[in-house]
Order: sequence, then C-alpha cells, then structure tokens
Amino acid sequence: MAGPADSAIPSLRRTSIRVALAAAAVVALVYFAVAIAVVLIVQRNLTDQIDQRITSSFIRLPHDSPPGGGPYDAPPPERFGGQPVILWEVDSAGSVRTASTNPALPAAYRDVSSPTTASIEGVELRLAGQQVGDDWIVIGQSIEPVNETRGTIILAELVIAPILLGLVFLGAVAIGRRVAEPIEAARQRQVDFTADASHELRTPLSVIEAHTSLALSQPRDEAWYRSAFGRVDRESKRMRRMLEDLLWLARFDASRRSPDTEPVDLAIMAAQTVDRFGAIAETRHLTIQLAAPADGAVVAAPPEWLDRLLGVLLDNACKYAPDGGRVDVTVVVDGSRVALTVDDSGPGIPEDQRTRIFDRFHRATDAGGGAGLGLAIADAIVRGTGGRWKVASAPTGGARMTISWGRALA
Repeated sequence: MAGPADSAIPSLRRTSIRVALAAAAVVALVYFAVAIAVVLIVQRNLTDQIDQRITSSFIRLPHDSPPGGGPYDAPPPERFGGQPVILWEVDSAGSVRTASTNPALPAAYRDVSSPTTASIEGVELRLAGQQVGDDWIVIGQSIEPVNETRGTIILAELVIAPILLGLVFLGAVAIGRRVAEPIEAARQRQVDFTADASHELRTPLSVIEAHTSLALSQPRDEAWYRSAFGRVDRESKRMRRMLEDLLWLARFDASRRSPDTEPVDLAIMAAQTVDRFGAIAETRHLTIQLAAPADGAVVAAPPEWLDRLLGVLLDNACKYAPDGGRVDVTVVVDGSRVALTVDDSGPGIPEDQRTRIFDRFHRATDAGGGAGLGLAIADAIVRGTGGRWKVASAPTGGARMTISWGRALA
C-alpha cells in the first residue's frame, strides 16, 4: 500500500514537469522573438550594403555624356543578377538601352529613384535611379545573396530551437526537482509530524475520556475516584509536557535562529542539573556522579538551551537505568573543544537504531515511556549551537551520549 511519501513523488514530478513546460514556453517565445529580430536586422544590414553599392556606382558613372549602355558588363544568362550591377539607360523619349543579355526593364521601374525592391523575370533586384546627363539611369543589383543568407539563418535557428528548448526543459525539470525536493520533504515532515502528534495525543485523551465517562456513569467509592483522578493527573501532565515539546520544536522550525548566546560554564550547569535530578535518582536508588574540571569548560550558547539539553539527557538516563543503577555525567576539556558525556546502565541503544533516535516520535524501546520528542529537541539544540553528537555504548553496558562544542574564552 502506497504511503504519503510514495504519492508525493509523482506529485513532485508532475509539478516539476509543469514548471519546466512553462519555462520552456517562455524561453520559446523569447527565442522566436529574438530570432525574428536577428533575421530582420541581418536582412536590413545586407540590403543597406547593396543600396550603398548602387549609390557608389552612380558616382563612378561619367556625367558629361551618357554611358551608352554603361561600362558594366552584363551578367551571364545562367547567373542573371550574378554580376555586381546591371545598368539600364532610359532616354527622354522613354526608350531603354542596355546590354542584350540584360532583362527588359519594366515600365513601372523606369522612373524609379530611391532604392526599391523589384522582381524582374523571377529574380529579386534592388533598383535605384538617377539623372545622368540627358538620360535617366537605373542600376540594379540582385538580392539573392541576402535571401540565401536569410534562409541560412532561419534554418540554423530552426535547428537550434528544439535543441535549446530541450535543454531548457530538461534543465528546468532537474532544477525544479532539486529546488522542490527540500520543500516537499519539509511538507512531508510536517504532515508526518502532525499525524504522529495526533496519534500521541490520542492515547492520553482516550484514557482521560474513559475515566471521566466511567466516573459519570455511576457512583463510585472514594478509592476508585482517587485512583481515576491520579491517572487523569498523570495523563494530563504527560499531555502538557508533550504540547510544550511540540511548541518548542514548532518555534525552532519556524525561526531557525537561536536566542542570544553567551559564555556558559558547562561544568557549573551540569552540576546544577545533576543536583536537580538528585531527588528522582534517590526515589529509584540510582547513583548519579559528576566528573568535571574546576574551570575552563566554557562554551558559547544560550543558557536556557543548554539547561534543556542537560535535562533531556539526564531524564532519559534516569528513565532507562534500572532501579539501583547508575548515571555518570562527565565534562572534559580537550584542547579547543569541550565535551559533555552522559552514561547510563540501562539496556543501551542498538547500533541499527542509533541513526534514528533523533527522529521525532521515534522510540527505540517503550521501557522509559515518553513521546519520543526529547532527543529530537536535544538534537535541534545541538545543531543550533554548533555541537557534534557521538552515540556509543557506555562501559556499564548502557548508552553513552556525547556532545562536543568549540571552547569559548572564559
């Protein structure tokens, strides 16, 4: 049966493909607009060059007498328009003189002056005219090279277009998936987090609801009410702790910014936490020992975060250590780093579970109770303060949790 994570993968793929198609469409519009502009600009520049060449041809004509057909040789018949220019001489009577191999000049273009594009016998020419002596001289040049260049550019653009759009599409898909994966993973974590929180809160709520329903169904004796209210009290406190942990994690996820840091002596804070858990250890006949240097174990971190971290570690150690067991807290200064180690004599953490113990709502065992949020909070604090975890087995056979930080100046 497919889970939410499995269904999220096709959704991510569909979204990335839709985004890639949109990106490719935008690039296609821009590309074709630029391609059209390039074709028009190249065509215009080449046409201007032909116009300049025609204009310079008029300058070289003899102005004291008619050119008599012109000094320009006519192009060979198989390459009509292939020569640089073609010359027609129109006299005052309207007669046209030109080389025998030249095409006839249509009447519509005998009085042309400014450069004009004309099609004569199936060949496109650029024509211009000017008065030379008593005659009107029309000079033309083929623009087939312009058309050939334009066709070559259009063909190159059509070949490049699918390759470019294909690369844009594939690149957009890859980038989209790379960008969307963390977002989708965060969304999935939020969904899982909500589902797990609902599941964890359902149990104490069910216990409270059951006891209140039984209390209201019929009269009970005092001992039963005392027992029921005691259970309701325990479940209410459990819910309160869970909600406080959930709120802390929610605030941490939302801000991702730690409170103001300050130099904190880890040895002093560890001693205070050990003293706070002394009563809990005494009720279960646990031995808690602290080994710490007199000074120098200073790290830069928010004090309230370190206090909560130490509370989570000692709370777990006291929960999992058996009655009559021991919990050892050690603070060590090693060069530029300060390390905190908490050992317990409990069942320990199997190696295959050590990579998952920081997952929210994950519990390697139900022996200690709880909702599985303590180590998730501890991991968030360690990451938020730049610490490093090391999970191993304690000499007493239980778990060894070690965190080290960079040493700060006292």
